[in-house]
Order: sequence, then C-alpha cells, then structure tokens
Amino acid sequence: MTMGKALRLISSLAMVALADQAAAAGTGDPANGQRLFSRCSACHSIQGDNKSGPALNGVIDRKAAGVEGYDYSSALANSGITWTEDTLDKYLAGPTRLVRGTRMTISVSREQERADIIAYLKSLGRP
Repeated sequence: MTMGKALRLISSLAMVALADQAAAAGTGDPANGQRLFSRCSACHSIQGDNKSGPALNGVIDRKAAGVEGYDYSSALANSGITWTEDTLDKYLAGPTRLVRGTRMTISVSREQERADIIAYLKSLGRP
C-alpha cells in the first residue's frame, strides 16, 4: 500500500469514527436517564401526581402547561411550546433562557445527561 492510500484510509476511518461519535452524542440512554431523574423527582412525578412541579409522564408531544390541576406560571402557559425532544433539551439547558418568567430555574448543563433524561421521559409514553 502506498503512503497516499494509507493516509486516505486513515482519514476515512477517522471521519467514520467522528460521525459515529456525533450520532451517539444525540442518543439518550433511558436507563441512565432514570437514574438522573432522581434529581428531578424532588419536584416532578412520573406517576401522574403533581408536586411543586407538574407530573412529567407523557410530556413528549404535550403542550406546555398542559397538565390538569397544576398552577403554571403565566410565562409558560403563554409560551406556545410543545414539548418535543428539541424543546425539552433547550428548556433543560436553560429554562429561564427559553421561557423568561418560568418558575423552573434548575438546569442540566451536560448535553448527554439531558439526552438521557429525555430518553427516559420518552420511554414512559403517555399515561
């Protein structure tokens, strides 16, 4: 094998490895998300009962401020958001950046942790 072919092969393998790594970064681990959700469970339930925050079971594809019986901030109630994986990621990264006036102030700075929590919430499905 010539030096040029070897370099092209190494370059191709590196590009494949980087593409795989980028794809994996966007993939959440629901099992780890369940473990991480223990931080969230002080305020949020997945059993359908509201705590100081609304219940989060069935949150994917739900309109923001859509849980019956929970007293949402007017900012969130008027946000027009639907909770997709993308909007949840943005909200968890910085709730007050996405919705100024929301009561939730805790954020999850690590991208992979957000992806894991979202994968866990997604795995719960609809109530």
